[in-house]
Amino acid sequence: MMRTGAKEFVVVRPLYSEEAFAQDHEKVYRHGKTMLDHVKDYFTCDAKRAKNAALSLLPVIGWMKIYRIKDWLLSDIVSGVSTGLVAVLQGLAYCLLASLPPWYGLFSAFFPVVIYFFLGTSRHISVGPFPVLCLMIGSVVTRIVPDEGPALNITGLEGLTRDEQRVLVASSLTFLTGIMQLAMGILQVGFVVMYLSDTLVSGFTTAAAVHILVSQLKFVLGLTVPGISGPLSLIYTLEIIFNKITSTNVCDVVISLVIMVVVFIVKELNDRFKSKLPVPIPIEVIMTVIACGVSYAFDFKTRYGIDVVGHIPKGYESPIAPNLHILQETAVEAFPMAIVGFAVAFSVAKVYSVKHDYTIDGNQELIAFGVSNIFGASFKSFAASTALSRSAVQESTGGKTQIAGLLSAIIVMIVTLAIGFLLEPLPKSVLGAVVIVNLKGMLMQFRDIPYLWRRDKPDCVVWLGTCTAAILLGLDLGLAAGLGVELISVVLRAQFPRCSVLANIKGTDIYKDRKDYIDIYEPEGVKIFRIPSPIFFANIEFFRSKLVEAVGFNPLRVLRKRNKALRMIRKLLKKGDLQWTSVSFLNTSCGFIKESEDESNMEELDLPTDFKDLPVRIDWSTELPANIIVPRVDLHSLVLDFAAVSFLDISALKGLKTALKELIRVEVEVYIVACDPYILKKLHDCCFFDDEVQSSMFFLTLHDAMLHILKKHPESTEKKSDFDRKLSVSKGVPRQSKTIAA
Repeated sequence: MMRTGAKEFVVVRPLYSEEAFAQDHEKVYRHGKTMLDHVKDYFTCDAKRAKNAALSLLPVIGWMKIYRIKDWLLSDIVSGVSTGLVAVLQGLAYCLLASLPPWYGLFSAFFPVVIYFFLGTSRHISVGPFPVLCLMIGSVVTRIVPDEGPALNITGLEGLTRDEQRVLVASSLTFLTGIMQLAMGILQVGFVVMYLSDTLVSGFTTAAAVHILVSQLKFVLGLTVPGISGPLSLIYTLEIIFNKITSTNVCDVVISLVIMVVVFIVKELNDRFKSKLPVPIPIEVIMTVIACGVSYAFDFKTRYGIDVVGHIPKGYESPIAPNLHILQETAVEAFPMAIVGFAVAFSVAKVYSVKHDYTIDGNQELIAFGVSNIFGASFKSFAASTALSRSAVQESTGGKTQIAGLLSAIIVMIVTLAIGFLLEPLPKSVLGAVVIVNLKGMLMQFRDIPYLWRRDKPDCVVWLGTCTAAILLGLDLGLAAGLGVELISVVLRAQFPRCSVLANIKGTDIYKDRKDYIDIYEPEGVKIFRIPSPIFFANIEFFRSKLVEAVGFNPLRVLRKRNKALRMIRKLLKKGDLQWTSVSFLNTSCGFIKESEDESNMEELDLPTDFKDLPVRIDWSTELPANIIVPRVDLHSLVLDFAAVSFLDISALKGLKTALKELIRVEVEVYIVACDPYILKKLHDCCFFDDEVQSSMFFLTLHDAMLHILKKHPESTEKKSDFDRKLSVSKGVPRQSKTIAA
């Protein structure tokens, strides 16, 4: 009930241990499914399940049924045309990152988009080239087919030109990436992206932006720089650029600077006035058209020696099969590409799905990108994901569904089949400048470092470790190193949690870290120890050491001292140097009795103290006879708060049982509170309990255990005058709790 006129709940209930609660409240028995039951359910098929399977494999059916032609079609058309123009430009620009002829970027902006239209679950992302993936492809391409010297000795590359060899490498690598993504989707392992934290992705994409920036300097400066891959490739590339800096093409530099300044300014204006503009100004497209016209009119290629896009073949090329030898050679690089491509696309899709209130399926997204890459690779496109800027254009210009994406693919197709020749005089420095300007968002992530350092230093270390490793070692090894740093960070957090000793907040049933509050109450002889993490093989010893630190003594050492003392007392009694009177032991020896240092049979010292052949049970808190000294134990009760313990493994069970036995054998009563029911069941299943460690030590709540202790040990409470006022009983607190008020 709630007291009238006061924000206080009054609940009257019995004091509950786990056993008492189980006796008073009957539990529903739930039959757990066996592995065979799960297998049967998985392979059982009916009409409803077949329909759901079809809808999940072809999400286009789901949103086409609710498509509102009058409301959405015009927006999708406007969005599709705008996105298509950007996709053409980015396809040409990002293809340079992959070290391929520019027009192959148009293939990557077409084939994957068409497949994703049918299989994808996101309605807003724009599928196509992604700069980080393009750079990862470029590093593999230049490793197998370098700019200078022969290609690797791989069957199938003989008789092909350098460009044809590179296209075959890129398409085979894309095919393998698609196979991996499809396999992960079929095996329902879309959760793998959860292992890539936002911090890791931020550090990785920032490093990728640095790589992209350096890779585009040769186009901006008009230099001929061979492609370099592998660890420290960035350093070697910069060294070559600085050595050739005197050969810079001034015209390329001027064009690039003009493009970057104009595009940057207009993009800032687009961001500032996006609420007032019906659609963002497509400044990249406008500047590209202008640059094409100026380059054609003044013949930049002949007069100034500027490198241009050159001949763009009309139409699409015949499909090719992947090269098996290349698949074997690139298997290591394909896996991080599959993960990165999916992780970025899924992250962007998740943002837009939340914004527009619909759901996406991670496993279906893997299938969609897998099939898109497999199909696209057959037609010589390279790995696709989504570019953040292009997806932003598709969403901000009013795109409602993937019809906008399909229309953007049609725009790309028109350019490929009919008007591609208009882009032939386009300087490559323009494409490089456009790429560099679009790196602003990723490069600005460097500003996250001070924030992360202030808020979460381990996350900052993950960011810095991933970014540094990816810059120095390359993107593939950098991603692996970042995952390693992240794993170490997680392990260290779980292995060394912040354990604490709790105390009661006076007048409540609330218990907090005693270091954080002033007005607290701690009964004498009682300790409350909290471990805020799972207990497993890696942190069980840390848990035990912290427990010893919290109670203030080592129970095993005390137990051994007591058993050694008992040995000595028995020995003295047998010799007659010690006698028992009706009051106490009497030392009858005139000499000084030296304490025995006998350490033989240590196993007996670890057993419970045995008083059966002594005339009286020894009180260890009093002075012992014959100069025998045993460490005092002022603790009579220890409460372990398991509210934050989510699981225990077998190693932890053994270590925990050993620790509990050591405490019980030195006459400390141990109570475990707020234990998860499944952990309690596991303890029963693993035969955790015996004559010493009993199930009666488990209590429903921390307050129940404390009330039980104070009832059993009334001497632990403070003097009467200190707790005369009654406890304001809150929700879920027994009436008896007035005894804990202080």
